[in-house]
Amino acid sequence: MLTAFARAFKTPDLRKKLLFTLAIMVLFRLGAHIPVPGVSFENVNQCMKEAEGSQGLFGLVNMFSGGALLQLTIFALGIMPYITASIILQLLVVVIPRLEALKKEGQAGQAKITQYTRYLTVALAVLQGTGLVATARSGTLFPQCQLRDEIIPNDSVFTTVTMIICMTAGTALIMWLGELITDRGIGNGMSILMFVSIAAGFPGALWAIKKQGKLADGWIEFGAVILCGLAMVALVVFVEQAQRRIPVQYAKRMIGRRSYGGTSTYIPLKVNQAGVIPVIFASSLLYIPALIVQFSGSKAGWANWISSHFVTGDHPIYIATYFLLIVFFAFFYVAISFNPEEVADNMKKYGGFIPGIRAGRPTAEYLSYVLNRITWPGSLYLGLIALVPTVALVLFNANQNFPFGGTSILIIVGVGLETVKQIESQLQQRHYEGFLR
Repeated sequence: MLTAFARAFKTPDLRKKLLFTLAIMVLFRLGAHIPVPGVSFENVNQCMKEAEGSQGLFGLVNMFSGGALLQLTIFALGIMPYITASIILQLLVVVIPRLEALKKEGQAGQAKITQYTRYLTVALAVLQGTGLVATARSGTLFPQCQLRDEIIPNDSVFTTVTMIICMTAGTALIMWLGELITDRGIGNGMSILMFVSIAAGFPGALWAIKKQGKLADGWIEFGAVILCGLAMVALVVFVEQAQRRIPVQYAKRMIGRRSYGGTSTYIPLKVNQAGVIPVIFASSLLYIPALIVQFSGSKAGWANWISSHFVTGDHPIYIATYFLLIVFFAFFYVAISFNPEEVADNMKKYGGFIPGIRAGRPTAEYLSYVLNRITWPGSLYLGLIALVPTVALVLFNANQNFPFGGTSILIIVGVGLETVKQIESQLQQRHYEGFLR
């Protein structure tokens, strides 16, 4: 593997792409530490120290922004508006016939959908920026901090609008940086920026576990977490690479004096077809009740019940609901992202068939049956991986943003595998051996 890295840097054009990608990553991390105009940087740092380890409802978004959210920097919103816009467009493609027609047009239609995603990203950035500024001004961002009302000293309209514009511009800049990596770097730009945002919080989270540990000055807990992380990485790599290959045979066709077809291929159905989307959906949905209670300030019975069952994250009802939501959204996302009828029609159109299965409707039913069968272990795997922070909360007294937990480890490993495959394909085009031998 080290030889493959050396060969990648010895290849001039690939070395330029790697260095360009690294430069964009450094610029991205630099922007995550530049505060928005109008924010008291000293008060924010003080509140960050007091709220260390208890980031509450904003922990997930803060993780995706690389810690920039709670610091109220120009990149505070991070990549989340783009992720949300992409998911919304994917769901709307199934519902709106116009978007579905654009998707079938190929490259031109996909470019149009990408443009719509950009517009929606900016609109969501304005909405989320407004909510974040309002939350910071009300003191809800750091509810336990004594200086929570002094984070934004000047509450004039001009200051508020300036902060919202800066955060929206930061999101647009992140989107542009991601597209630069896709076009001029090693590709997969948005995912790489998400990878950088999450990985940036790993050293601090690991050191916090060491500081909180009691055995051998915390080194035993630190080593146990590292071993747990390595085991989880191995498990995620194994499941993410696992796939069910449906064999497909294409019949021979005579056109003039030449015969076409007669080849054999397969349809790769991944065990985890939905990726990390179900975990994000379930986490976001479970944040809604706690947000309602937090902003309403109600002391009624229903508010106390939600606060005791859906805020800490270690209650059995919360764990069961979280797990069931992940399983549900795994099946839901697979159902809208993979259409067995469309695949069966395309196979029939080009003379393809699954051995032993008739073309047309029987093929669609068979694909749907196989997909449902392999989605069950995939959804259960996602649910178990997502519950790792809860186990860490009990065993290591860690916060809910455990470094090797659910969403973070899935994204880190998934993006890492995809990036390695892209570099490997470029190496193999130059007759070199890749990373995965």
